[in-house]
Amino acid sequence: MPRAVRLALLLLLALPAGAATARAEEMPATGGDFGGAGLLETRNARFREDGTLEAGATLRRQRRFFFVNFQALPFLETTFRLTERLNATTGRGATTDRSFDVKLRLLEEGPWNPAVAVGLQDLIGTGIYGGEYLVASRRWGPLDLSLGLGFGRLGTRGDLSNPLTEFADGFRVRPREIGRGGTLRLDFFRGEAVAPFGGAEYSLPRFDTPWGEVDGLRAKLEWSGDALRDERGGYPVRRGPLRGLARSPVSAGLQWSGEHVDAALSFVNGTDLLARVSLRMDPARPPAASALSPLPPMPPRAAEATSSADEQRRAGAAFAALRAAGFRPLAYEERGAEVRIAVAEGRFRTLPQIASRVLRATNAILPSGAEAIRLSWWQAGLETGAILVPRRAVEAAQPIRGLGSPEEAWAATTLLPAEGRPWAGAFSGPGPHFDWAVEPRLNLQLGDPSRTVRHQGAVAAGGRVDFGAYSLTGSVQQALFGNLDRGLPSDSLLPRVRSDYALYAREGKTSIPGLYAEGVWNIAPDVFARATAGLLEPMFGGVSSEVLWRPAERPFALGIDLNLVQQRATDGLFGFRSYGVATGHVSLYADLPVWNLYGILRAGRYLAGDWGATLEMGRRFDSGIEVGGFATLTNVPFSRFGEGSFDKGIYVRVPLSLFGADARGSGTAVIRPVQRDGGQRLAVDNALWEVTRAGRSDALRRAAGDYAR
Repeated sequence: MPRAVRLALLLLLALPAGAATARAEEMPATGGDFGGAGLLETRNARFREDGTLEAGATLRRQRRFFFVNFQALPFLETTFRLTERLNATTGRGATTDRSFDVKLRLLEEGPWNPAVAVGLQDLIGTGIYGGEYLVASRRWGPLDLSLGLGFGRLGTRGDLSNPLTEFADGFRVRPREIGRGGTLRLDFFRGEAVAPFGGAEYSLPRFDTPWGEVDGLRAKLEWSGDALRDERGGYPVRRGPLRGLARSPVSAGLQWSGEHVDAALSFVNGTDLLARVSLRMDPARPPAASALSPLPPMPPRAAEATSSADEQRRAGAAFAALRAAGFRPLAYEERGAEVRIAVAEGRFRTLPQIASRVLRATNAILPSGAEAIRLSWWQAGLETGAILVPRRAVEAAQPIRGLGSPEEAWAATTLLPAEGRPWAGAFSGPGPHFDWAVEPRLNLQLGDPSRTVRHQGAVAAGGRVDFGAYSLTGSVQQALFGNLDRGLPSDSLLPRVRSDYALYAREGKTSIPGLYAEGVWNIAPDVFARATAGLLEPMFGGVSSEVLWRPAERPFALGIDLNLVQQRATDGLFGFRSYGVATGHVSLYADLPVWNLYGILRAGRYLAGDWGATLEMGRRFDSGIEVGGFATLTNVPFSRFGEGSFDKGIYVRVPLSLFGADARGSGTAVIRPVQRDGGQRLAVDNALWEVTRAGRSDALRRAAGDYAR
């Protein structure tokens, strides 16, 4: 076998790529059974298109894999996987396992070299699937060959000696400890024995069937170095060189790849038929929202009376038109060639789209001499953004006109600091405002060892009364279905600030998620403040305060929050438990100069009384979709923290407007492998960063295309 491996590697390295084919990296990759790009049970050196987000499932006898894959950077693939498998301890029932994988491109394929990648499997997990690999891939026309070397779980066939032991004896020993999960493994590329793996992927030509033309079908054949060690139950443990449950290292299958869907069927390890399906999306180019009608025509440029009575008449007409367009008008003022308009809320999420819709509503009302619009946008009682934009630039950006472009409108826009001061002489809208809504809610929890997903579906009705800078907010929720209330009782050694979620779900079928009074202020240009008191969130009540400095033209912001809270009773009504805590953080928000990345660093005291820091890294696409992850380390030892060792998770935010409806909000999915008590923060409704971030220059630049919507 070693000689054959050497010959295969020489062949992979020596032969040039086919001259008639495109660059190998331009050929679309296909997904593997464990998530991420690969063959079947093994990975190759291929990657999805930058930014691709994929979610899917693989079904196999006694094992089910659910995965989310994100091509985080052009050269970095990340995969979160949740595994349901037969409980090896009891031989019946199921247990769950969480894994996190990364794959890093070392070399792109060239005329004389293969693509090369290195990967870490089950980087943060129990270690059952822990392994590392180095792999090379080479394409000749429709044929793509891969050859790699597997360590740990991926090398349990043990065909070869670990070559790294020639350099250091420390590589000879690899612990076989199956932990509770969440601890970062540091035993990379260790172990006395390793195993080669590899395979071929062949793109079949198009062919006709009675149901239509079939394109995108791939045939796959692989040799795996994974003997399925530690996969107990249901199969006899084979003796001999395999030392595991895999009857054969050879697997084969077919996979079809469409524009957004992958589907595969294969026979693996000589034992199992396996089915895989996944959905994928490019967050930079999601499905476009429906087109809008053009702006009303500009009024003729004629002399026009400018008395106070005329301005008051236009203000009243503008207020009525803005309300009909879904805004809450706050103020209107004419200052020579400039018209100032202040609006609150609305169904739109970006300043350029707000400007387009405001002008759409008022264009036929404004005086003909008005050359520029000063737009002030308010959210949750704060002025969060202000721009000065030429009137003609926004009108010309409408697609039907063809006289300009959204980019030209953006270039002509001046971003102003958010000051929140009233305009002298402006005509103001009505005072107190009441708003209400009825909405469905879904609470998901992962990580219960006896159930992959715990969930609770509910309906909530709530209302908000605004008195300028002050407001009252409350809601009532009724649970309708789910199994969240049947979750395991907490075994936490820390104050149970989050791990009693099943108890809250069971005893709080009818609950009050929040009931509070709030004050918000623009205390200086681009400096915001908030104070909130009452039932702040489903598990805590008390007093919360926050100050944020968010310079509109800078790529950073700085905030501080201080909170004095008491734990709420498990029935979710007005009672409290005996536990109370003072908590707060200093937070730094920063845009990074590459790949539209951003980072958030928080440091302070958490709800369980622990001290530490949270690092969040994310990528924001011009469509508004965000994908990121976070990790929190505190002074709580891993052993005392419990399963998971430290708090971590990934998230995806998708603007609701991408589904074709005018909506300002976003849908957020947070995947937290296990819910524990360490590193937990208070969850208030109107955190200042989330409220004000749309008023920054970065958000304005990304949303320039919305001048045409």
